[in-house]
Amino acid sequence: MDRRDPATGRGPRVVAGGSYADWEAIYEDNVTRVYRMLLAGVGNRADAEDLTAEVFLAALRPLRLSATVPQVRAYLRVVARTALAAHRRATSGVEVTSIEKIGDLVYDSEDAIGTAPQRVKVLLEALPKHYRRILELRFLDGRSVKDCAEELGVSVANAKVLQHRALRLAARLHEKHP
Repeated sequence: MDRRDPATGRGPRVVAGGSYADWEAIYEDNVTRVYRMLLAGVGNRADAEDLTAEVFLAALRPLRLSATVPQVRAYLRVVARTALAAHRRATSGVEVTSIEKIGDLVYDSEDAIGTAPQRVKVLLEALPKHYRRILELRFLDGRSVKDCAEELGVSVANAKVLQHRALRLAARLHEKHP
């Protein structure tokens, strides 16, 4: 599909470094892509047009002009998926946030909440010390990644990797011993 402006014969304005020149260029280059994604999700033009407008309005404030073209496209995809999920939740009449049955398991929310601290303690004790510490700092103490990195004496990037690996290991341990 040719995205050139019929009046000027030019395509979207992209500056050196692979970022967009202005908000209009972001819109022109991405509106068709976002619209088609939403149309496939909702199945009718009116809702897809409304959701497309919502996506660009939602993205306007947090999106940086300095972001690269792939970053902008990825961000718009995420915003579009979120808008689509909200639309489905609103139109389906089903409360999506309440999950009472997963497979053959039925959870009693009071039991799950009542035993959660003990289950977390057991799970954390099963982790290596450095993994346990990053998770305690991040999620039990509510500290930022930067603060955790300073506390542990590692770089911010290393703290992120530690957190990711700790969460993966914790998930695997939980699968083996729920």
